[in-house]
This record gives sequence, structure tokens and C-alpha cells, in this order.
Amino acid sequence: EVQLVEFGGGLVQAGGSLRLSCAASGFTVDDYGIGWFRQVPGKEREGVSCISSSDGSTYYAHSVKGRFTISSDKSKNTVYLQMNSLKPEDTAVYFCGAVLCSDDDILGEYDYWGQGTQVTVSS
Repeated sequence: EVQLVEFGGGLVQAGGSLRLSCAASGFTVDDYGIGWFRQVPGKEREGVSCISSSDGSTYYAHSVKGRFTISSDKSKNTVYLQMNSLKPEDTAVYFCGAVLCSDDDILGEYDYWGQGTQVTVSS
């Protein structure tokens, strides 16, 4: 069974840090790129970052560039999103999904998604 499970959300003050984890099972992070997305009720889902399965290239949305870092640990079949200098506008449900990733954008999405984890940044 293919499954993605996110960990690491929580409440943090502005300027703080969190690290999200996306643990994959049923496939490996060598098979698919992994993307991080976030969504706020009433707003469109935003693709935040992704990491390619083929060459490890990464993409970041302009809103998070320089603050967030995506990485992959193949031995743990897990992709991480290190979030630093968090802002109240980063508050959202964050979830990971299997994607086709380039260093310019998230090019496509496969139908494998995690359930999401809430990140709340207080001012």
C-alpha cells in the first residue's frame, strides 16, 4: 500500500523553526519526486517546494526561498522540509505528495498524498 505520512507540525512563534518530515511507504523516494504543499481554508493550494527523484534538484516557491530547505534521506525513505524564519503567513496545513519536480517548478502530481500536518506561526 502506498502511503505518505507527515510529521512535525505545531505551533511556533514568528522567527522560529520547524522541520516537517514526509515518510513514504509502498514506494521509495527514488521512484518519485516529493513535493510539499500548503493550504489555508478559502485559498488555493500552494506548491512550496519539491525535490527530484532523478537528480536531487530542488524547487522553492518565491514565498519561501531562502528560508525553507528540502532534503531527502533515502536510507529512511523520508523527505524533510526545514522551515526557518517562519512568518505568520506561513500558517497552513502542510502536506506532501508524489510529484514530477524540476528546479523551475512542480511539473506534475501523482495521486499519492499525505494527510497533512498543521503549522501555526504566531506573531
